[in-house]
Amino acid sequence: MAHYSIGELARRTGLTVKTIRFYSDRGIVPPADRSPAGYRRYGVDAVARLELVRTLRDLGLDLPTIQQVVDREVSLSEVAAAHADALAVQIRTLHLRRAVLAAVARRGSSPEEMDLMHRLARLSEDERRRLVADFLDAAFDGLTTVPGFAGIMGSMTPELPDDPSPEQLEAWVELAELTQDPDFRTALRRTAEHHVGSQAPAPPRPGAAALARDHARPALSAGIDPASPQADRVVAAVAARYAHDRGLPDSPALRRRLLAQLESANDPRRERYLELLAVINGWAAPESLVPALDWCTAALRTRLPAEDGAASR
Repeated sequence: MAHYSIGELARRTGLTVKTIRFYSDRGIVPPADRSPAGYRRYGVDAVARLELVRTLRDLGLDLPTIQQVVDREVSLSEVAAAHADALAVQIRTLHLRRAVLAAVARRGSSPEEMDLMHRLARLSEDERRRLVADFLDAAFDGLTTVPGFAGIMGSMTPELPDDPSPEQLEAWVELAELTQDPDFRTALRRTAEHHVGSQAPAPPRPGAAALARDHARPALSAGIDPASPQADRVVAAVAARYAHDRGLPDSPALRRRLLAQLESANDPRRERYLELLAVINGWAAPESLVPALDWCTAALRTRLPAEDGAASR
């Protein structure tokens, strides 16, 4: 049976003599015997054993675990599965840290804001669900029995996947921070109440924002100025449809109410929430309503009587 000196083993494996002696002293790669002069000699199996040890070390396993594997006290598959799980936790932790640091770098956050983002990023799944549920409950409390509102709440709920991308984690951190903004909660609640208050007893009708989008989109494409005479017919069409759907006559009072709803809906934080929600849930990016809402609010405000226009600002 062939035997190798420690120097020969080093040449065959590419490891240093010092490293092999260390593993040998630990009993991970014991010598087969010793020469008459007392030098260690290793069997041919030592080469394969050292290759396995080097691979396991490269994968990050600690020496006690490696000892168990090479001594066959535990199976390699068991160790690999456990180590893969541990690595998954480490990777997720690194992704969370990256998300927080990227957000801080992009926004120039203060230490207090960074601390908040870090805490939000480390929430468990149950804690994330509870945070979002509290936010949506505050915005829609008492309105979930209104037709369509249960679906709206569901469509505004983020579902962070088990293995999120760095972009999804960064989006979650920013969205979670948005939910902590009490002014945003109040604004979203106001928008919801406006929507409910404008509903007729009949089946649910399109909201003010949807009407603005559908009517302003062609006007925007045509380059119509909201203050120009060409915008008159668009404003009349929006107001007429809004009034008809709610069983009310078109009037300055109704247009003031429509304007208030559009201004409430045209909150950049709401749009940002929906953008982040799409990233987290893996949805297509939502269409921006800002151009349509800006156009319609400007067109309505221009056509209200002077005292009404001032009051609506």
